[in-house]
Amino acid sequence: MGVMRVMRVAETAAGPAAPPSPGRPAGDPDRSAVYARLHAADRHPTGSLGPLRPRDLDALADSAWWSGRVDESVSVRLRAHSAHVAEGDWRGAGLAAWWLHHTYGRLGRPVAAAGWLHRARHHLEGRPDCPEQCFLALTDIDEAQAHHDPAAALAAARRMNRLAARSGSPDLLALSRQAEGALLLAQGRRAEGLALLDAAMGAVTHGEPSGMTTGLLYCLALDTCGGAAEFGRLVRWTGAAMAWCATAPNPFRAPCRLHHVEVLDLLGDWARAEEEARLVCQEALEDALDTAAAASYAVGEVRRRQGRRDEAARSYARAHALGRVPQPGLALLRLAQGRADAALAGLRLALDCQSDPGHAVLGRARLLAALVEVDLAVGRAGAAEEAVVELEELASARGVPLLAAMAATARGALAPGAAAREPLRRGLALWRGLGIPYEAARTRMLLAAAERAAGDTEAARRTLTAARRAFERLGAAPEARRAGRPGTPVSRPRRPPTAA
Repeated sequence: MGVMRVMRVAETAAGPAAPPSPGRPAGDPDRSAVYARLHAADRHPTGSLGPLRPRDLDALADSAWWSGRVDESVSVRLRAHSAHVAEGDWRGAGLAAWWLHHTYGRLGRPVAAAGWLHRARHHLEGRPDCPEQCFLALTDIDEAQAHHDPAAALAAARRMNRLAARSGSPDLLALSRQAEGALLLAQGRRAEGLALLDAAMGAVTHGEPSGMTTGLLYCLALDTCGGAAEFGRLVRWTGAAMAWCATAPNPFRAPCRLHHVEVLDLLGDWARAEEEARLVCQEALEDALDTAAAASYAVGEVRRRQGRRDEAARSYARAHALGRVPQPGLALLRLAQGRADAALAGLRLALDCQSDPGHAVLGRARLLAALVEVDLAVGRAGAAEEAVVELEELASARGVPLLAAMAATARGALAPGAAAREPLRRGLALWRGLGIPYEAARTRMLLAAAERAAGDTEAARRTLTAARRAFERLGAAPEARRAGRPGTPVSRPRRPPTAA
């Protein structure tokens, strides 16, 4: 996922006394109070504050967005841009133009967004060392990623880091570290990437960035860790983000809560995950349909595993309508409905359409794991082997337990008879170490079959009983029923293998 997908505000204005360049204001005031004050002054320009100055309009646009008034924020930002131009403040005009570029992009108006980006570059042309160039560097990062040019993306991130260091802005410095760290992590340079991410989040822990940038850093860090399968950091930083969001209403709550949904889902707290996902849909701003789409997909995943197939299908349909490809969940639902051809087609299309797999490693791994399951279910052992090999390569390159668990389980599902025991035991140990009960129980189902094939019927019975009890605790009714019928493992060929 690109930096700009969740990028909103890195500069916070604290009212008429806001500093003239991007950075941390002298404290983070009550955003609602700032909005009320500036909105009233804007409506009554003859009052005590007088006509709002360009920086005041910037502050009003920021506080309007913070309070969920996206249309008003755009309208005021347009006026702020004109006011900066009238005063010959090209840095202020450039920054206002950049925000309009970003907001129009979020609102699905790419032509308007491109026009405002052109203006931003024009206004800041000839000012290569000003702090506002950091925002153009963020756009350069996203454009380089879209063109599959990791070297150009990294160069833009490092240019941003140099500009941020010169500016002395804690906000820009933390953002530049996060941007570079995410790129390094996507390129498989895990130690370097995590060091920069930890540095950026360390600044958040010590309260250095402004409130807006704090929310942004939480969103970006959670997005990066989720995509890179860094489960431990995802759990830790999600908890911190939710605690921060609880202190006051703010627009970062929905994206942070979405990651909380993912954590709850993996940890097996499905009832809370479904309820939190519903809250995400209620809280998401009008320019954040992707957040609502992901929440709808998460609800579908819970319902599918609980055997609520019609409800799951409706959730996937809503996710699709909001712009989210509902895979691999929809494919696994189709497999459960006996529609293996539709399942295979959906997974293949989703894998082929991934524009940048390096920035969504966990997403690709989940697609591959589902493809192994579907291929094995229809007897395509050769095709399943190809998917397992790619999954193992991903796990080896990234060196994280979550991917290693997925790869080991997939290898065990493919291995014949008693030979499956070793990879499945390894996978089970990893799932249990991560505290992910559903996948651990599914792995136990496969392990029970391998133990039975090896002639150890007593071990198979114990393993199957443990799986059944775990499924019952989770509310995974279909798997619980299968686990109660010995000799019915998951992910095994249902017809003789055919050539892939």
